[in-house]
Amino acid sequence: MTLQQLKYVVTVADKGTISEAAKELFISQPSLTKAIKELENEMQITIFNRTNKGIVVSNVGDEFLAYARQVLEQSSLLEERFLNLKKQSPRFSVSTQHYSFAVNAFVDVIREFGGNQYDFTLRETQTYEIIEDVSRLKSEIGILYTSSKNQEVIMKLIKQNSLEFQELFIAKPHVFISSKHPLSEREVLTLEELDDYPYLSFEQGDYNSFYFSEEILSTLDRNRNIKVRDRATLFNLAIGLNGYTVSSGVISKELNGENIIAKPLMVDEYMRIGTITQKNMPLSRYGKAYMESLKRHVSEYV
Repeated sequence: MTLQQLKYVVTVADKGTISEAAKELFISQPSLTKAIKELENEMQITIFNRTNKGIVVSNVGDEFLAYARQVLEQSSLLEERFLNLKKQSPRFSVSTQHYSFAVNAFVDVIREFGGNQYDFTLRETQTYEIIEDVSRLKSEIGILYTSSKNQEVIMKLIKQNSLEFQELFIAKPHVFISSKHPLSEREVLTLEELDDYPYLSFEQGDYNSFYFSEEILSTLDRNRNIKVRDRATLFNLAIGLNGYTVSSGVISKELNGENIIAKPLMVDEYMRIGTITQKNMPLSRYGKAYMESLKRHVSEYV
């Protein structure tokens, strides 16, 4: 296995086709195909599945590519440090539930390392996909919460996927509502007071059970339910329909503006918010910087 071969498979995965990757690498298609096949034979895995419509990265290929990218990143750092070669575009990815502090920390990393070239990904996605992304090394870090209701299932999945959970802080449930909501002047809200308003939550796809819900207290029966996929839509509905959602209470006026406010919810429950990473795998310099930035942004809640 050589660094050149790793560069080949990463480029093919990024471009999506052998032909486009060959152009990028200034190599003939037959030579590129042969090099990839030799690497697959050496590693005794199938990185790419060949189909009538082209190539598709296999499940084990996803994992292999994640390691390959880390090796290439470390190689680039060595060349940059000792050979004064041009730095390659850095790569870094985070999968998270919809938290403003996760976005703010991501911005910090880009400001610190981005430069003129970078390839960073922030995925605000479904709970199960966060675990899957980190387990398959699609993302280096995941962010989610556990509570008394879902902790057993979530922690079991984390363990099964050879991941580890690191607590950031424990939050009491809050309600996010419009600043013009009829209940916006209340200091604390109760579930009974919210009965007449639409309940907003993030849709979880095939894993829509309460264990994977991003909103705590999701098992309660509500007459008006609206599921969405993104943060902007949820907040627009909160403003337009006087809807509400239940979250950590951590809100960023820079990201969400003045129109959304957080109010404490009078319930006996908690949210244990933390990060998940690969067990026994050191973080990249971007991962380390992201973790430090996360801790700064949530320091007042610890």
